[in-house]
Order: sequence, then structure tokens, then C-alpha cells
Amino acid sequence: MHRATRHGEGIALLSQASFRPGSERLDGVVAALERHPAIRAVEVTSDAERIAALADDVIVAAGSIAAELLERMPRLVWYQQWGAGADWLLQHRWVHEAGFTITNVAGIHGIQIGEHVFMTLLALGRRLPEAVRAQHERRWFAPEGETLEELEGKRLLLCGYGGIGARVARLARAFGMTIDVVRRSSSEAPPGVERVGGLAQLDAFLPDADAVVISLPLTSATRGRFGAAELARMRKQARLINVGRGGLVDETALLQALREGRLAGAALDVFEEEPLPASSPLWEAPNLLITGHYAGATERYDERAMAIFGDNVERFVAGEPLTHVVDKERGY
Repeated sequence: MHRATRHGEGIALLSQASFRPGSERLDGVVAALERHPAIRAVEVTSDAERIAALADDVIVAAGSIAAELLERMPRLVWYQQWGAGADWLLQHRWVHEAGFTITNVAGIHGIQIGEHVFMTLLALGRRLPEAVRAQHERRWFAPEGETLEELEGKRLLLCGYGGIGARVARLARAFGMTIDVVRRSSSEAPPGVERVGGLAQLDAFLPDADAVVISLPLTSATRGRFGAAELARMRKQARLINVGRGGLVDETALLQALREGRLAGAALDVFEEEPLPASSPLWEAPNLLITGHYAGATERYDERAMAIFGDNVERFVAGEPLTHVVDKERGY
């Protein structure tokens, strides 16, 4: 556990490209942190060497900071990460034994990831990747109507129903799709959802789905949950979209299913190893759309993340409970 801090004993470290000196929002956060009796200064830097030099004095840290640097902060009380999933940090045993609180920015990804999901569904259904290739080759591409699909009337299975799942469901209703949901615990179906079940019902729901969208957190219970057996239960005409974490899907099994034509297509924004190595056979998989883990990116990301951080700073200074706290044992 971390020892108690006294007035003037430590610093707050902000390490993120969006923390640009002179911005009104940043100035407000810095001023609020400086009101805390245990913080003598606020340091804004993304330089790893500078962060390492300051590590002994850090009480509060925010932004993108490597796990090995956080481990070197014995006085750390609170870390505000700049993403939602904390699996990258919680994979280290020392984090569970440390006394600092982790907060995230869950809830700010729904709009952009929802749009990304439907970009991929529409692109696959309308054969956009082939059209783009044909355009580059100056070749006319006009596929038969029987090979093109509508989303209207299709059944969408959402695996995960947090902010992302709820936003995807809202868009799916606008496209006239029927919606099923599988989430960590089964409960009453949200408005507009036909069926809902827990993870134990996944196998029962998969055969009915025309599209499966995965936005679950990566935990010990969900790692590898979409393997060969689950893919075999999906319809040949179905498509798989993963915007959660790479470890949720068995990439080897997915590659085989695509190569053998047992799935109509897939879209992956996340991978077991990132960046995806140039040697990966996934690059040449048929009917696979690959994006480089940017489904959650948007020009408004930092604005929304700063709003959460700013609110938590005010809570921290006032001695009130923080929001968006990560449960280290549950993994989210």
C-alpha cells in the first residue's frame, strides 16, 4: 500500500498529447490539482526519461504512461488512464497488489465506434473493398445484385452492451435490424432488443445471427471466447466484427474459417499483437477488413476524456469518490 502523503510532498504528472500548455481546459485542471494539499506542483510532460526522473514524487498520474513507469511510482494514489480497457495494465500482478486507484474514460467511445461498426458492415455487404481495388486498377466493377446485401431485416448479435453496444443497437434499429444481446450477466432486455442472455447463452444465439459485433472487455472469462467451436456455430452468411480486444477472438480459427468459406466476412480493429506484423497471414485473409485499432479515435476524443478527468480532479481535491473506477479483480 502507498504511504500517506503530506502537504508539499508530491506532484501530479500529466502525460498526454492533449495536455497542451495554455489551453483553457488544461489550465483549469492544473489549477484544481494545485489546490490539493498533498500536491506541490503539476508537471506536464510525455518524455519517458523525465517521467522516470519524477517517478518517486508522483501522487497523481494521468494520460498515456507505460506500465513500467507506473511501477516506479511508489507514492501513486490515483492513475487516470486515457482509454477504457485496462487489461494492458491489469495483466501485471503488481498492479493488483498496489494501492493506487485506476480510473478510465469508459463511455466516450460509443459514437465513433458505432459508426465504425456500420462502416464495416456496409462495406462488406456492398463489396466496397473489391470496388476500391477495381478503382485502383481502372477496372469497371458492377457485381450482380444477388451478391449484394441489405441490413434491413437482418439479425444482429451484440456481444457486450455497455456504451458501445447500446450505441450500435441504436443505429441497428435505424437500419431495421433485429437485435439480440449477450453480456456478462443476463437481465431484462433493454428497449428495442428482442433477446438478451448471459455469456452462457452465446452458443444458443450464434446460429441465428447475420452479424456478430464484439465489444466485451478482455478478462479471464472472455479471453479466447470466440474460438473454433463458436465460429463453427455461426451461419455461413454471417460476419464477425471485433472492436473489443484482440484476445477475445482466436485469430487462427477465424483465418481458417474465412479461408474455407465458412464465414461471409469479418472486420478486425484489434489484434493479439499490435501493430499487426507484416508477416501475419491475416493480411491476405479473404473477406477480412483490417483497421489499425482506430475505431475509438475521433477528433473529439480528448475533449470527452478531459471532461471525465476534470470532473474527477474536482472530486479528488474535494475528497469525494471518483467516477469511472476500474475494479482490478473484475478487470473493468
